[in-house]
Amino acid sequence: MVPQEGKTVSASAIIDQVVEIFPDDLNAHGTLFGGRVLFLMDTLASIVAKRHCGHVSVTLGIDSVHFLKPARRGDVLVFMASVNRTWRTSMEVGVRVEAEDFRTLEHKHIISGYFTFVAVDDEHKPIEVIPVIPETPIQIKRHEEAQDRRRYRLNFAGRKSRS
Repeated sequence: MVPQEGKTVSASAIIDQVVEIFPDDLNAHGTLFGGRVLFLMDTLASIVAKRHCGHVSVTLGIDSVHFLKPARRGDVLVFMASVNRTWRTSMEVGVRVEAEDFRTLEHKHIISGYFTFVAVDDEHKPIEVIPVIPETPIQIKRHEEAQDRRRYRLNFAGRKSRS
């Protein structure tokens, strides 16, 4: 049985992980490859999930990803990620990425997304996760909105399986 006391959002969050963009990260337009930033987002989200539940967690799905602005060579990517909500064996991790111009230190929001993870044991079987405890008004809002996104995901998955 999993203890029900839970863990706070801040206990597992990543609030300021930085990565510099190099020439190999760029597409033919001189902007950051979308797949590169998604890889980094998934990697950091998985660390947040693992920190929260204390077990390996695997990506079940990614949704609501929106590329808002391009990042360019020399920009510094700033990642923020936290567990928004947990359910029995799964959790939603929200990730926000900003690009920082190293010359001006100006930040622009370039992409956000929601990653669903399932915690697994050594035999790769889903296991229960402890609840997440939101601490601030914005964390409480994200916690509530995560339930709406989950309903949508489950409804969408049900429609896909019937087609």
